[in-house]
Amino acid sequence: MTTITKDNITDSLLATVHPNGNSEAAQVIRENGFPTTKHEEYKFTNITKRIESKIQSFQQAKPLGLTQQDVSKAMIKDLDADVVVFNNGQFSAELSSLGEGYAVTNVTNSEAPFSIKDLYDDSYLALNKASFEKGVFIQIPKNKVLDKPVLLLNLVKANDGQLITPKLWIDCAENTEAVFIEQTVSQDEQAYLLNGSVEIKTASNSHIHYYRVQNQNNEALEVNNLLTDIHRDSTFTSFVLSLEGDMIRNNVTLNLLDSGCEGNMYGLYLLGGKTHVDNHTNVDHTKPHSESNELYKGVLADTSRGVFNGKIFVREDAQKTNAFQQNNNILLSDEATINTKPQLEIWADDVKCSHGCTTGQLDEEALFYLQARGIDKKQGKALLLYAFAGDVLEHLKIEAFKEYCIDLVQKKLGTNF
Repeated sequence: MTTITKDNITDSLLATVHPNGNSEAAQVIRENGFPTTKHEEYKFTNITKRIESKIQSFQQAKPLGLTQQDVSKAMIKDLDADVVVFNNGQFSAELSSLGEGYAVTNVTNSEAPFSIKDLYDDSYLALNKASFEKGVFIQIPKNKVLDKPVLLLNLVKANDGQLITPKLWIDCAENTEAVFIEQTVSQDEQAYLLNGSVEIKTASNSHIHYYRVQNQNNEALEVNNLLTDIHRDSTFTSFVLSLEGDMIRNNVTLNLLDSGCEGNMYGLYLLGGKTHVDNHTNVDHTKPHSESNELYKGVLADTSRGVFNGKIFVREDAQKTNAFQQNNNILLSDEATINTKPQLEIWADDVKCSHGCTTGQLDEEALFYLQARGIDKKQGKALLLYAFAGDVLEHLKIEAFKEYCIDLVQKKLGTNF
């Protein structure tokens, strides 16, 4: 265990690097340290400082003494799914309920099946690649359509281990279809750093959905990286619902590497208290005839803070590209803050691209209209906010999961706002 001081957080985190860890990733950390607000990509999210203030020491989190009952309690109501259980970030085969026709294996740090390069060197991504003990490799064979979603259930507890590093690779062969749902459940109210990474490859004519719910305890610190390589005639859809936590950073990268690709990114963040959520997205169009759609919406109350930074790259060879990006926000208090920055970088000339953002307050005239028809103010606000947020949820494919998210959103809007 290494005690943190403000002068040695880099050394403290480097001390968790696995002996057989990725040496290139460790070198990134040594050269760059961990980001502060002086780093452009973390200008509005000083998670390094927050870690220093909340966590007293670092070591790799150890598996908990979990039972099948703990898993059952954390399950999403009415969701019929295969379950891959992570115990404090490490795969637990005995607690998992796996389907047939695809492979789930443990992978040590020195056995990484592949590595997707992000658009920039991020020290937290590098830390994940260098420090995890055992990752999970899911392989879906050619022509396989999973008839159930796969729930990636991570049960976490600070305990004596403060650094939780789940690592997942998913390799989808040609003509495959699958839905993955990631959920992290806090087992106590203590602070921890969850530093996760998911890398996904989709071969030709694959159709993959990856959904994530962030509804942890109010002390949780989280950095997540989702990196994808998307090939010919494939579609990839990501969705993230962010509700609770102290500070959360989501990095999502979609690399559209061939013609006929489609990448979709949807996000909804409903923030109260002092919760801080930062969504950084990258879409890289490299070949002709590809499409991307991005819609993120946020509702912020109290002293919460949201950050959205969306980048779309259209390379010179990526003619006939369609790329659309939108970020909309509602602020419910004078102390709530949103920093939003949609970006387009286009080197091709035959494209259709647009981006935009809006920030405003609740429509008081619409609220007055509802009150005039017998709906009390609190319920009226919840209805208007749900109308604003609800269209993001319409992109969810699994009905039981969609109903679960709708219930979470309605409860959040009805009680916290």
